[in-house]
Amino acid sequence: MADIHDIKFIAGPCVIESPELLDDVARKLVDINRRCGTDIIFKASFDKANRTSIHSFRGPGLEKGLQMLADIKSRYSLKILTDIHESWQANPVGEVCDVIQIPAFLCRQTDLLVAAARTRRTVNIKKAQFLSGRDMRWPVEKVREAGATDVWLTERGNMMGYGNLVVDFRNIADMLDIVPVVIMDCTHSVQRPSSEKGCTGGDRRFVPSMALAAKAFGATGYFFEVHPDPDKGLSDAANMLELDKLESIVRNILTS
Repeated sequence: MADIHDIKFIAGPCVIESPELLDDVARKLVDINRRCGTDIIFKASFDKANRTSIHSFRGPGLEKGLQMLADIKSRYSLKILTDIHESWQANPVGEVCDVIQIPAFLCRQTDLLVAAARTRRTVNIKKAQFLSGRDMRWPVEKVREAGATDVWLTERGNMMGYGNLVVDFRNIADMLDIVPVVIMDCTHSVQRPSSEKGCTGGDRRFVPSMALAAKAFGATGYFFEVHPDPDKGLSDAANMLELDKLESIVRNILTS
């Protein structure tokens, strides 16, 4: 069995929809941690600033969203990860969250990277859909130069023509040459961007296979967006994993 203390797990709903949803997911993560001996990091976004349509749900916003994440951290003793889209968000997010995530489309934005690094929190940079794993040495250089000491990279696929993604798992090995922690985003990698009449499509059937393939290539962490009823989710509904399937996938990763 793999040493579970060396494996990072990140899970949670794509966007903060309600306090009740956050509680439901957090309770499940606590149960999985207790049964599996893991330390799953809770993830949810306070604002989805890059939705396909201007009419799509974005979330509660920074102030209300951070309060809700702080409540989850206090109530369930879970570590928290969320993403930022603008430099000014870094400091308030750093006061609450253990990990600040840089969205894939923004991973070359110098001011955003520097602001995240200066919080001294862990910085997780998602690899852009238009970059190779080797290209990620430059965003990492920016955050390290700005003072970050704990930097992760996340693989989430590359664009394949229009409206689809493909994962080149060699990117994981290439990014492990840059940082010691490389996460596989097992749910965003099954997206079909902008393919569903103003929202992103996807196919969650392939999520477990993405995780095991990434493990074969040396991934040191796994990212899952989960929801009790994904088809009713307000963002990334097509590729979020059913919450009740998360534990079996975690166990499979740990024992395979």
